[in-house]
Amino acid sequence: MSAPLTLAFTLAFDPFGKLVVTLADGSRHVGAVVARAFPIATPDQAISILSAEGKELAWIERLSDLSEAQRAVVSQALQSREFMPEILRLDGVNSFSTPSVWRVQTSRGPTEFVLKGEEDIRRLSTNTLIVADAHGVQFLIRDLPALDRHTRKLLDRFL
Repeated sequence: MSAPLTLAFTLAFDPFGKLVVTLADGSRHVGAVVARAFPIATPDQAISILSAEGKELAWIERLSDLSEAQRAVVSQALQSREFMPEILRLDGVNSFSTPSVWRVQTSRGPTEFVLKGEEDIRRLSTNTLIVADAHGVQFLIRDLPALDRHTRKLLDRFL
């Protein structure tokens, strides 16, 4: 593994929890936002740091290019901005017709949600799905073949 790059900026949180970016020229940008260009396909690559006004301040090609401390700041900023739990297991559904209530285990813990219709399950690739609940919360299924047999069997009823 190569050494972390020397960056032309520093990242930190202020006492109010806002991200502060200090650029090489000394300018400080409070309330900056970190956004992934491709959050599902390449979550650890192509990350932009934007000012509160939406102007790009810095670009991170790979998260692994950052020091451990800077990586932790970027990861924390991303977690506070993004909310897309990953479905790890489908425990059950109350009906195979829609709307139906799904009981699932996610990367954020167990939950239940209402699936309004089959059209709320979108295939992004052969192995990746996004499931939107009745409130618009999106759940990611990253690797369909890696799920247990019971989960795949239940999902097949809706695909």
